[in-house]
Amino acid sequence: MKKIINPWKGVEGYNCFGCAPHNEAGVKMEFYEDGEEIISIWKPKPEYQGWIDTLHGGIQAVLLDEICAWVILRKLQTTGVTSKMETRYLKSIRTTDSHVVLRASIKEIRRNIVLVDAAIYNKDNELCTQAMCTYFTFSKEKVKEEMKFMGCEVEPEEMIPLI
Repeated sequence: MKKIINPWKGVEGYNCFGCAPHNEAGVKMEFYEDGEEIISIWKPKPEYQGWIDTLHGGIQAVLLDEICAWVILRKLQTTGVTSKMETRYLKSIRTTDSHVVLRASIKEIRRNIVLVDAAIYNKDNELCTQAMCTYFTFSKEKVKEEMKFMGCEVEPEEMIPLI
């Protein structure tokens, strides 16, 4: 598994709620590539709860939407916008858990529409939440010109993320 280098880090104005490492209110996700999958290991916190010790469903949706975006960044070397997201909440996630694992991969590509499967697993590797994101992708020319996106690379060394 290789850590994905955040291509936006250091860009003026970058303050993404999902992945900006300096956004104090954000969830500060990091991502790894493992074969066809993109993975994120994330630590739930009490400030993201809905009910007592339960991770808010909206935060779960943020996590799933964000990892789907990173599938597009890394696997297709472009970006875009979520046009639809279908989410199924199967099992509650505890904010007291040590971590959750998110996994996402491309299910289907139809020209510039990409379907991305994503899921959240609790610390015991139980499937808790599933999502299917429909992503409208931008041309590589557009993201290079308008967003200054030059690519999304990985660190050269294999690594095991710390939990």
